[in-house]
Amino acid sequence: MKAGATLPNVTFHTRVRDEAIEGPNPFRWEDKTTADYFAGKRVVLFSLPGAFTPTCSTYQLPGFENGHADFIAQGVDAIYCMSVNDSFVMNKWAESQNLSKVDVIPDGSGEFTRKMGMLVDKDNLGFGMRSWRYAAVINDGVVEAWFEEPGLADNHPEDPYGVSSPETVLSYLVDKKEPALA
Repeated sequence: MKAGATLPNVTFHTRVRDEAIEGPNPFRWEDKTTADYFAGKRVVLFSLPGAFTPTCSTYQLPGFENGHADFIAQGVDAIYCMSVNDSFVMNKWAESQNLSKVDVIPDGSGEFTRKMGMLVDKDNLGFGMRSWRYAAVINDGVVEAWFEEPGLADNHPEDPYGVSSPETVLSYLVDKKEPALA
């Protein structure tokens, strides 16, 4: 994916809280499309190899959650975290991270990730097919800016992190707002 590319149209199978449902699991299935998340909005999307993994849970997700106000101040409407995990896992991870500002998107089958060209095999870690780590600024379903970690490859021996960090994405947004120097 590169700047100017249109996001693929897919359906995400999500679980959403429904107060009408009693019991310990008050959620119902709700399908959401790419348009539901991205149409008419400027958002930051970041995708990572897996919920509950160290870099994702310690740095990337908390960084976007804690920096939410800074992103909103730069004209971002929402921040989404995506992973090739099902909705149950993503919801539990969001709960364990005390998320209130970043929304999670489950790409359980990896369809969106595959169509983005970011699906990689991580069998070397026992993960199976997962997302390569990246971030993007998406404006009305079109990639405005792309931040892909180096070394995209199946069974990569490392998990590069830096290009897709909250700090890097925020720096792009701040610099983009600066007037051009003559």
